Amino acid sequence: MKEMRLKPLIAALGLACAGPVLADKELGEITVSSGKSVGSKPVLRDEIIATESLGARELEKTGATMLTEALDKRPGISTQVECSICNVRNVVLNNLPGRYTTLLIDGIPIFSSVSTAYGLDSVSLGGVDRIDISRGAGTSLIAPEALAGSVNIVTRRPTRDEFMANQQFGSYGQWSTDLFGAKTFAGGALTANFNHNQHNTVDGDGNGVSEYTGFKRNLGGIGFFLDDVGGFKLKGRFDSVDEKRMGGAMGRNYAAVKADLSGNPFDWRRGQNGSPSAAGWYAHDAGSVLPYDGGLGGMSEIIFTDRKQFVASATRKLGEGSMRFAVGAARHKQDSFYEGSIYKADQTQYYLEASVQQPFGATLVTAGLNYRYEDLKSTGFSFSNGVPNDGIDNYAYRTPGIFLQAYRALLDGVVELNGSIRYDDHNVFGGITSPRLNVLWNHDHEFNSRFAVGRGFRAPTSFFEQDHGILDDVAIVRNIKKAEISDNASYALSHAGDRLAWVASLNYNRISNMALLAPGSAGDAYGYPGETVTVFTSAQQPVTVVGGDLTATYKLTPQLEATVALERFSYRFSEPGTLAFARPETRAYLRLDYESGPWSGMLRGTWTGPMDLARFYDYANNPRYNFDGTPKMDKSPAYWVVDLRGEYRLDKQWALYLGADNLLDFKQSDKESMLWVDSAGNIDVTQIWGPNRGRFIYGGVKFTL
Repeated sequence: MKEMRLKPLIAALGLACAGPVLADKELGEITVSSGKSVGSKPVLRDEIIATESLGARELEKTGATMLTEALDKRPGISTQVECSICNVRNVVLNNLPGRYTTLLIDGIPIFSSVSTAYGLDSVSLGGVDRIDISRGAGTSLIAPEALAGSVNIVTRRPTRDEFMANQQFGSYGQWSTDLFGAKTFAGGALTANFNHNQHNTVDGDGNGVSEYTGFKRNLGGIGFFLDDVGGFKLKGRFDSVDEKRMGGAMGRNYAAVKADLSGNPFDWRRGQNGSPSAAGWYAHDAGSVLPYDGGLGGMSEIIFTDRKQFVASATRKLGEGSMRFAVGAARHKQDSFYEGSIYKADQTQYYLEASVQQPFGATLVTAGLNYRYEDLKSTGFSFSNGVPNDGIDNYAYRTPGIFLQAYRALLDGVVELNGSIRYDDHNVFGGITSPRLNVLWNHDHEFNSRFAVGRGFRAPTSFFEQDHGILDDVAIVRNIKKAEISDNASYALSHAGDRLAWVASLNYNRISNMALLAPGSAGDAYGYPGETVTVFTSAQQPVTVVGGDLTATYKLTPQLEATVALERFSYRFSEPGTLAFARPETRAYLRLDYESGPWSGMLRGTWTGPMDLARFYDYANNPRYNFDGTPKMDKSPAYWVVDLRGEYRLDKQWALYLGADNLLDFKQSDKESMLWVDSAGNIDVTQIWGPNRGRFIYGGVKFTL
């Protein structure tokens, strides 16, 4: 490990000024509470960092069965599908690429580019106390790679014995079983959860190629809480994931699909702008129909995921402060079939942390060390060229880091300052310093402002973050020399009164050295004559995303609450492909929540404005066509997605619920296929701007003790 430069860290102590001390702050993330309370529920948590929190009751009201569903359809937060066949999904903050969002469990980062690709759908909500979302680079002191922000899942420490069972059935063969149990004892508690969730593939336009991936998923986990072990408070959990998903061909006969690599089982005439022939699609350059002969397997993607992970932390008093140790470990295996290419990944991750928190006069200081280990090994084979691609995206990252944070309250708590800086010594990209400053100004009992500026970095990986096409190449040529860097500035003004709560925020994000993949490049210049390679490089120009959003919640009656929100974003990028998927400039949100006696209900509508498809998908350099040879839409239409859920509690143990997602049944395939072809007739699966599943009706029963 190289010698770390400590002078920038010591400079953070310059925040020291006169003011009271606030003790018992959470190590790693300074959490500051003013002690004020108001009648309405604030939109943001009462912390110096602007943080939106989703509690267990909120998660229940939306009917979410997995993390990606829980986070979707919120101002500045969405879930983006990045492949219409395998449905790889990412959580998007401030409309930045999903790989810039860091997921933490109890403040421990243990997910990577491999595990987030399909793993975010496999994060159970059983035993979750709340989900905290913070937007902006550097919002997580211990996870600087969160260039867009962080999502922290906080598990709940039970205080009594519990049991919960939830059985749900829905459209498209969906059914899920959720079980959660807790056993308390003197000085601690144990928890266990299990979730089974499955869903059929969905083909909205009838051509035989699905837009919504079918899956069968089993999740299991156990947690422990020990209140006093040698003065330490211990908290930890072990989780296991087993998932099988397939998109493209319908059904679940994985072996048969993999073996079927010739012929045409699809009808390409079906759907909007379908081909003039069922046998194939119109190729612009040839001026005729190009027949398809890849069988079921040539248009299918099958991914088996096996993941084991463990996270634990130990905290104890240390004089007037406290100390914390944390550990995380994960083994993630992916066995995949991508349209005739085999890809198997085996990744190991470790995370270690030691930190202390102490008051020095009127300043509360947090200091610590952490170490992150991330190792990927892969094997594969491409049937299209008969060439193995073993190790094509292998990498090994080892990153020791040191961090320092200082908190100070001024003017009797009217102004609060929180400054932090960390230094990471990356084994590939060298030393990187990440500073951040947060200011909370409590104007009065109801109004406050939050200012923040910060920087974060991310070591990019070549795990086909933007294109599965690398699997058909013989090598990845690494021309990338710098880590991705994000500079972020934000301001939020919030109000919480007796009946009205609102927050308005502005966000500026500038990404430098954005990683780019260029698959299918001629390999002659790189020592691979006659072959194709993927060039892994960085954008020469920065990408800037600037946005603002407003969320207002008003309690109409003690039983009925209304929420209205609006967001507006602008995108500045000059290099095609830097922002690889379409994003809207404007979204609007409406929501009603009702609770009275045994009844509860939620109605929400999300309006998505038009997207500039020609710009994001680079039509100027790579025109996209429908199967009948007509050009793809330049702009997507605006649309509404409306969700409804109601619940009736029969008694203290039993409850029934019924819901509908996408009640208006709008889906992209009604307007335009998610599949597209280039001028030569090569097909791809990334013309994505709208919902990939129509109306979804579900209902179920819950039992609690």
